[in-house]
Amino acid sequence: MNKLAEENWDIEITPKNNLFDLKLKDVWHYRDLLVLLVRRDFVAFYKQTVLGPLWFFVQPVITILMYTVVFGNLAGIPTDGVPKPLFYLAGTIIWNYFADCLTKTSTVFRDNAAMLGKVYFPRLIMPLSIVLSNLIRFAVQLVLFIALLVIYWLKGAVIVPNGIIMLFPALIILIAALGLGLGMIISAVTTKYRDLTFIVSFGVPLLMYTTTVIYPLSTAVAKYPAYSWLIKFNPITAVIETFRYGFLGKGSFSWELLAYSTAITIVILITGTIIFNRVEKNFVDTV
Repeated sequence: MNKLAEENWDIEITPKNNLFDLKLKDVWHYRDLLVLLVRRDFVAFYKQTVLGPLWFFVQPVITILMYTVVFGNLAGIPTDGVPKPLFYLAGTIIWNYFADCLTKTSTVFRDNAAMLGKVYFPRLIMPLSIVLSNLIRFAVQLVLFIALLVIYWLKGAVIVPNGIIMLFPALIILIAALGLGLGMIISAVTTKYRDLTFIVSFGVPLLMYTTTVIYPLSTAVAKYPAYSWLIKFNPITAVIETFRYGFLGKGSFSWELLAYSTAITIVILITGTIIFNRVEKNFVDTV
């Protein structure tokens, strides 16, 4: 009996786990798998395409050109004195990172059901791999943003970065955590109710219009005061406005809104973790 008690097992199967137990030790133990999944997502997404990773640049460039023509020129929406392409690109790269984390995490159980049902590994690795692989894409698009910023600065545009730029790492963590938390909540619910997948597919693009991707917060408050609260209290708005203010020196920066966004993100991430941990134990029976 004493000999059995001294045995060290690689995996212990227990009937119940703490809902707050993220199994971070197991995630670290399987870090090679995490790296492999990140590489798979990065390589497979653009496999057998003509332009390959150049789509990282092509997609935002086409997007900001369309925004400049439609919203900047035709609709005449002001951009707080910031050159229109630079204004739209700043919002687009933040939004794209959030949207990609949310939409891809929201179907993680369904998309990986075959693998998840056959082998053991910490299930949290799957959504984490999505967040990290999308971070690579974001980093590439950030290079494009900085290059465009330098070009406009050399042309004489009034661009004044300030100390708020030091919050940039925190902003990325916030937007990643928000996309991860919401994605885990939706992924858990879609194991039983597939209808939510369709809601996400057309709801996420519509959600963009309740953020300041294509217009500044000051314009929304001035022209549509009755609806500006919906935009102001969208947690993504504070991240986008802080990003613009830090890099461009223009925008509506507020410590209160940023603190609100942080609090909402923490609540969503904790809620998503609890639901994810509860569903991942028996999702194979329902997916």
